[in-house]
Amino acid sequence: MIGHDLSTIYLPKKGIRRRESSWDRSGGNDDRIYIKPGESRIIFDIQGSGLIEHIWMTQMNFGDIIEENAFRKIVIKMYWENNIYPSVIAPLGDFFGMGHGISHNFVSAPLQMSPQDGRGLNCWWPMPFKEHAKIEIINECDTTLMLYYYIDYELKTFDEDITYFHALWHRENPPKGKDRSEFDNFRDYEFSGKNLDGKDNYVILDIEGEGHYCGCNLNIDNQLDTTDWDWPGEGDDMIFIDGDKLPTINGTGTEDYINCAWCPSQEYNAPYHGIIIPGQDNWKGKITYYRYHILDPITFKKSIKVTIEHGHNNHRTDDYSSTAYWYMKQPFGIKENILSVKERLPLKNK
Repeated sequence: MIGHDLSTIYLPKKGIRRRESSWDRSGGNDDRIYIKPGESRIIFDIQGSGLIEHIWMTQMNFGDIIEENAFRKIVIKMYWENNIYPSVIAPLGDFFGMGHGISHNFVSAPLQMSPQDGRGLNCWWPMPFKEHAKIEIINECDTTLMLYYYIDYELKTFDEDITYFHALWHRENPPKGKDRSEFDNFRDYEFSGKNLDGKDNYVILDIEGEGHYCGCNLNIDNQLDTTDWDWPGEGDDMIFIDGDKLPTINGTGTEDYINCAWCPSQEYNAPYHGIIIPGQDNWKGKITYYRYHILDPITFKKSIKVTIEHGHNNHRTDDYSSTAYWYMKQPFGIKENILSVKERLPLKNK
């Protein structure tokens, strides 16, 4: 379970509760920080041993406007144990569970977007550290960012071994696929061919080290111009563990991986799986799914590569993006830079 469930809430707690927040140090009501375009701000910088248990944020741009695609333009980074490279790097909205540069009300166990209109961002992934923790916000909006936040944590020591929280955003727009004109009919485009080795699959996570994978949010933007049946989710999940050349774990379809069924077109929120937005008629436009392996984490000793087909046999060329969440025995410094703002922006709806 995430955090403490009600069956254990009465037990004594050992940590010392603390909070970092954007409260107005003058005692006034300007309870936010201002980050100019192109600038960054460290909002959490704690030496010692502790556990971040909850993060809440909301934002507005200067002039009380909501800048379009702000949730893709703002970047969050987290660093553990004085590592110069981050263990978390993602656009703000994607980190909190929702892609496409937008917000939408939803509830899951580790992540939630709460009213109004999903702009209350909540994270309950536990984030332990033994020596140092730092969180950075980078504003790549066109206007000044006004950020409100709580970071709730405990000062505590750990008798047991810990693993470190990680999150990484990825996008392929588009992944390598096939042109619809190469096929005699739409059924062949959706269902023909074979894929056993996962070559050209969309990659959610590809990492070396020891730890456990805890799931992802997966965003698809279906912009195929057709009146035919246009379900984009015939792609199977394939997970390669510890260097296996063929998938260690095989799935049977995108909707199956997120524990739904039969080409779903309804919003649905459960603790560990769900559909935040299902797309429009015939699954057009923007779709966001999530699957969190909290009760069933996928462990690895040397490496893990988490992939999914973009359509059966990787025929489709939709816009794919995802944020993967995992824990590792040691902090893994992510050295690759996030895509530029221009490359992060969502596609325009047709």
